[in-house]
Amino acid sequence: MGVVEDVRFEGVDLRPWGKFDRATRMVYSLLFHLIDVGAVAGVLWDRFLTPSQREVISVGLSMSQERARALVSFLASMHDIGKLIPYFQSLESVARMRLGEDLLADAGRVVEVPHARASMHAGLHLLGELGFDLSGSDSPAVRAAQCLGGHHGRFLQLDVDGAASAHRVLATLGGPVWQGLRRRYTRLLWHLFAVDEAPERLSVEAAVLITGLTMVADRVASQRRYWVPNAHTPSFGAAEHHTHARRQAEEEVERLGLARFPLDRVPFTTAHPGLVEPNALQASVIEELPRLVAGRGSGIAVVTDAMGAGKSVTALEMARIFNEHCGTQGVMWLLPSTAAADQAYEALDRYVRAHRPEYAPVTLVHHHSDLNEAYTQRRLSPEDASVLDGPPDGPFADDQDGLFDDETEYGPAAAGPDRWLRGRDHALLAQYTVTTIDQAQMAVLPVRHSALRMLALSGRTIVVDEAHALDAFSQMQLLRLLHWLGALNSPVVLLSATMPASTTTELVRAYLSGAGRTGLHGVPFAPGYPGWLFADAATGTAHLMPEPSQDRQRAAQRRTARIRTRQVIYRRLGQAGRSVEAGERLAVIADTLQPVVHRGGCAAVVCATVADAQDTYAYLRSIWTGPAHDLVLLHSRVGEWRRQNSLAALRRELGPAGPRPLRRVVVTTSLLDMSLDIDVDVMVSDLASAARLLQRLGRLGRFTRRWAGESRRPVWWDGDDSPALTVLHPVDSRGATSLPPGWGTIEPPVTLHETARLLPQLEKKPLLVPDDVQDLVEQVHGVTSGFAAETARLQRMAAAHQRRTSRLQQLSALHLVPPPKRVSSLADLHRQYLTTAQAATRPGVLPRRLLPCYQSADGHLTLDAAGLVPLPDQEHLSPRHLRSILEHTVPVPAAWAARAGARHQPPASWKQHPLLTDTLLLPTSLITRESERDRGEQFGHHWLRMDNELGLLHHKQQ
Repeated sequence: MGVVEDVRFEGVDLRPWGKFDRATRMVYSLLFHLIDVGAVAGVLWDRFLTPSQREVISVGLSMSQERARALVSFLASMHDIGKLIPYFQSLESVARMRLGEDLLADAGRVVEVPHARASMHAGLHLLGELGFDLSGSDSPAVRAAQCLGGHHGRFLQLDVDGAASAHRVLATLGGPVWQGLRRRYTRLLWHLFAVDEAPERLSVEAAVLITGLTMVADRVASQRRYWVPNAHTPSFGAAEHHTHARRQAEEEVERLGLARFPLDRVPFTTAHPGLVEPNALQASVIEELPRLVAGRGSGIAVVTDAMGAGKSVTALEMARIFNEHCGTQGVMWLLPSTAAADQAYEALDRYVRAHRPEYAPVTLVHHHSDLNEAYTQRRLSPEDASVLDGPPDGPFADDQDGLFDDETEYGPAAAGPDRWLRGRDHALLAQYTVTTIDQAQMAVLPVRHSALRMLALSGRTIVVDEAHALDAFSQMQLLRLLHWLGALNSPVVLLSATMPASTTTELVRAYLSGAGRTGLHGVPFAPGYPGWLFADAATGTAHLMPEPSQDRQRAAQRRTARIRTRQVIYRRLGQAGRSVEAGERLAVIADTLQPVVHRGGCAAVVCATVADAQDTYAYLRSIWTGPAHDLVLLHSRVGEWRRQNSLAALRRELGPAGPRPLRRVVVTTSLLDMSLDIDVDVMVSDLASAARLLQRLGRLGRFTRRWAGESRRPVWWDGDDSPALTVLHPVDSRGATSLPPGWGTIEPPVTLHETARLLPQLEKKPLLVPDDVQDLVEQVHGVTSGFAAETARLQRMAAAHQRRTSRLQQLSALHLVPPPKRVSSLADLHRQYLTTAQAATRPGVLPRRLLPCYQSADGHLTLDAAGLVPLPDQEHLSPRHLRSILEHTVPVPAAWAARAGARHQPPASWKQHPLLTDTLLLPTSLITRESERDRGEQFGHHWLRMDNELGLLHHKQQ
């Protein structure tokens, strides 16, 4: 029979199953599921893919966009052709009973083959019969077959002459009857989706995007609420079902919030509430960049400006311009920390809402975005697993990935994300997304669903905030990511207040290299400071901010600040009540804070480590005479809920419009360095690199110009004098720099020593911001820094730093996927096996999460000291239970918990949940001798104790 007869009533056999619901024993036709996914892929092409993504795919297929759409829909529909094999069809006896006698008789020996691999092996020859060229590992037939096999998340190796050979397919995937039915299904799908010819080529970039699109289409069509009604009222034939599937797909893509929506043009002051007009740098971008992008196309932009000068607004304006002229839609904003991401989410959400869209989802993606109060009501439980979609692909089963989220809708909101879009990696698909940069880095690591991440990244403007904040290990991953984004023609904006010119140049070259530009080795790409640069992908030419605009921006932002150095003796507080002597670090901090303590104002004490912050807070608390709430401790080693609330309160009270308290002293760590829009009157900092000190300086008197004429400063504030950052310089008895143990793991020791040698020069005269910033950054962090050559000790440190940097770069490069031009078989993208839990986006061992809890006399565990909230332990944890667990967890270095005992293991039911599987318990006995309570719980050589006021305390037994 031909396809015309097959699509009709009682045409091709519809009895092989593709979906089975264990709860209702409902069976759904495989052919109908294939049609569903193809139809969804077609709608996603129209409504979800951006013009730039469609262009990448059509160019990669060497065909028009109309023909490319048909082919992509067909390939998506073929994703589960591997379910039409004896092994899969025999997995459920109820469904197997539906099969015809001819298929049952031709099953032969049932061989276990995962259906994704079967789709690849069977699909290879079926595609070859349709005209796909099969002449090598980079041929269209091989790559298209690998797209079919990759729909579960990993591209598999295809052995054309081995497991994928025609005789092996007949031996393992069913006999001639099975092969004949697969052929009829294939030709029917080819006909339904109106494909007219096979592609001459299939580029790596196009294959990755097609596979990512297939993953999304499969997930949409695999929702239980999507296919079960169709199973209850099946169509008479394939043609009728195809007509229904197209209508259903359009409705579902719209319902899930996957359809793209352009934002209306609004005035600058409407898009950015609170601003009266663009500053000189922003005005220059608005005036100059549209002409450049309209004429040259996509590219990479770099913005450097002083802390608090409006780089985020500049990035949003650049994204708007890129999206208007480059065929892209939306923004993905990448940040180095969850604290920075939480604040950026509020800014991006506010920006989108200012345009009053009918519906434009804004999502927040990081490990614990669920605990952000502005981003609540997400279901945390994995979906009810009653739908059998075949077994996982053996060792490639990553049970932390691929969990569908709840399908229930919540009430409408102008820019609130749909429930489905909040589900794990689904959230990356939203048109506007804020995420930690590690989520994007995993797109260039061989983890499952990396193609879906690449699909999410492409097609919109990528903003990389705090681009200077990554170490050598993570920087390598960012370079490879930029290379891929250049190949995918996605515009990028890099933001930084303290980035060396050498780093800027390296990042821009990586992007342009991916875009195919060569011969850039000696070409510098430095925007000046403050300034912006746009390098177009078409020619690799750098376009700079005009100098007059640069001068205006510099003049408008110009202010002075002083850096004062106090040499201190570093000594831990130790036992409470120890007498702190003059000249000690703690005594100098207390002395510097005297104006705030006695006369009011807001101050920040930025400590090198959490332990130092705990010591500082404990000492200040012991001598504190004011209200207790005026002294605040803020660090990461507390429960997630407490950290989130503390950061939110800090942003609210010390922000530009908040109800500024009469007195507040915040003792914190490097949390302060990342994108916090706050202002303090006094700042004390432990010795840090020049870049970090400049970042911290950006929070000192930050809103002075904005508050001109307002009485928001303390009475002792001298508006004519420059605010001063006091830097604590730890020295030994001879006055030489002496770094305490543990500080060298935070930043390279050579950088701290170089900064220490620079401090005396900085004390001589006030620092002029932004004029002096870039020069200071280059002196310490640039490739031309001369400090390392000043002494033999610094030379040795610099050499050790270079060796460590080289090791980190080599280690990072080991796991990176190759650039598109170096990929032959798509399996090259998954040569190594990494799960998302194993993938390292920063050097060192991944952290563990501890859950402090309390143990009663009878052994029961509770989340509270009063013993009223029992530790949840049941097979199905509710969202409320999960949130109560997660908001109490604390991240710690893995080494601290490496020797966990039986009493530290969580309930067995938690091991089945992806968000709790690595959690360990930190139990505290409610009845304990005081001496034991002081030490806490032992994990090998490490002792840990959760203090209600100080947070997690750590002591290592020597």
